[in-house]
Amino acid sequence: MSASHSNDNVKNEKSTHFLQQVISKDIADNKHDGKVLTRFPPEPNGYLHIGHARSIWLNFGLAKEFGGQCNLRFDDTNPEKESQVFVDAIQEDVKWLGYEWAGEVKYASSYFDQLYTWALHLINEGHAYVCHLSSEEAKEYRGWATRPGKESPFRNRSVEENLAEFEKMRAGEYDEGACVLRAKIDMTSPNMNLRDPILYRIRKISHHQTGDKWCIYPSYDFAHGQEDAIEGVTHSVCTLEFQAHRPLYEWFVENLPVPSKPRQYEFGRLNLNYTVTSKRKLKQLVDENIVSGWGDPRMPTISGMRRRGFTPAALKSFCDMIPVSSKNNSDIDVAILERAIRDDLNDTASRAMCVMNPLKVSIQNMDENNSQGSDEVLTAARHQKIPDRGERELPFTQNLYIDKNDFTEDQTLSRKKFQRLVLGDYVRLRGAYIIKADAVVKDATGEVVEVLASLVPDSVGNNIEGIKPRGVIHWVSENKSVDAEIRLYDRLFNHPSPDSGEEDFLAHINPDSFSVITARLEPDAAKAKPEEIFQFEREGYFVADRYDHHPESGKVVFNRTIGLRDTWSSK
Repeated sequence: MSASHSNDNVKNEKSTHFLQQVISKDIADNKHDGKVLTRFPPEPNGYLHIGHARSIWLNFGLAKEFGGQCNLRFDDTNPEKESQVFVDAIQEDVKWLGYEWAGEVKYASSYFDQLYTWALHLINEGHAYVCHLSSEEAKEYRGWATRPGKESPFRNRSVEENLAEFEKMRAGEYDEGACVLRAKIDMTSPNMNLRDPILYRIRKISHHQTGDKWCIYPSYDFAHGQEDAIEGVTHSVCTLEFQAHRPLYEWFVENLPVPSKPRQYEFGRLNLNYTVTSKRKLKQLVDENIVSGWGDPRMPTISGMRRRGFTPAALKSFCDMIPVSSKNNSDIDVAILERAIRDDLNDTASRAMCVMNPLKVSIQNMDENNSQGSDEVLTAARHQKIPDRGERELPFTQNLYIDKNDFTEDQTLSRKKFQRLVLGDYVRLRGAYIIKADAVVKDATGEVVEVLASLVPDSVGNNIEGIKPRGVIHWVSENKSVDAEIRLYDRLFNHPSPDSGEEDFLAHINPDSFSVITARLEPDAAKAKPEEIFQFEREGYFVADRYDHHPESGKVVFNRTIGLRDTWSSK
């Protein structure tokens, strides 16, 4: 989908979506006694990503809007891929986004005893059986979307036999894959999810919550509806891929003595271009060292976006832009997310000056202008629209740095084409003097290594009659500025749909997605706390790295969050 078409899916006006309408009606009808309880149920098998951020925004947001609560529940039914590391990271992400869950954190594993009891109930009611088909045989018996399945030869075992076999499974008498517990529903159903789905499988592996208590684990399909019922969830919200699972969700609720009757609702998933959100592919990026980890600033994970300098407010604003549909997934141009980031940081980020590619400028008449010595301290607002931020000191010294790209010897360039410093002409230094480039110093190769300049007296904050600077450029003091490690991050992929088609998604890795330079930074910004965000004037938005930035020990590290403008639209 093209960017322009994708952008049509973005909401321009606040409107009521279908879930808000459903909940409003339920409250009006006094359904669930007027209560609203949602849940966010991630599996702790990886880090949360931008799609999860939207689900968090929706579930927690609905609960807050209607005076309800939202549970955080880990659907930890697959111990092979889960770990406490992911549990801790997910909790941190939810808190960082600004949300609070109701009561204690919930775990599917806390309900394993109850789920086991309900599995026995299904067996006793003739609704479940132990099946010894191999995985290959089971796949064949299941059929296809266009061909009905056929019944397992183990389907008509007696209740007593199934109870005995299920106990053997629990006791660890069978190897992994030897058998499973299945629901007995309908092998001819056009809905593949109703063709005798798996309830329990054997996994002889320790669980991060229950240890070695169990060697059989419930399937997600069997567990999550019953978990909702135990917790009293009123509106179980998930993405559209679970729509075909809803009849199974309802079958379990109807055929088990659950304490409440939750209802499942599905909304369209967020598909963001220029990225991948598959946990398998994200894990591959990590495992193959294409990125530095799950929290790499190029990753679409919440921890990665946080380290990149994205803010909770910007992510919430982005989610507000995306329609909540009951019918279609939302295909969104990443430029919409980037716009939300820029809009937020433009309003909130303090200003600073950082010279990425330093060129020395020597002010030849400094002493003539300042009888007190060669050093002067100027001031500038940290943020023009936030007076409470106060002012920052800008040491102005005889030797300065400007960016090499801001100087040229070419005097033929028009003022319109080059609004920076030209040999023989004037430019204003941001928050400081007007200077004139009088001469240059070159090295043996002919490259300019120093500009000899003169300042215009009394030009700080003043226009000088007869002198019209070409433009305004940023600068820093040579000896009062600080060396800063600047990590330049960009989009990880150079293709809008890296995981579509037959080509390996890794073929679309952007080779220019990461580079590191040493720049010169004004001293006020160098003292920033980790995760403090700045607009480096004329360069973009940058955040002090949350892990590696230690100004007290002289290690100053900033990550580029995003440039001042979209440079991809013209590519």
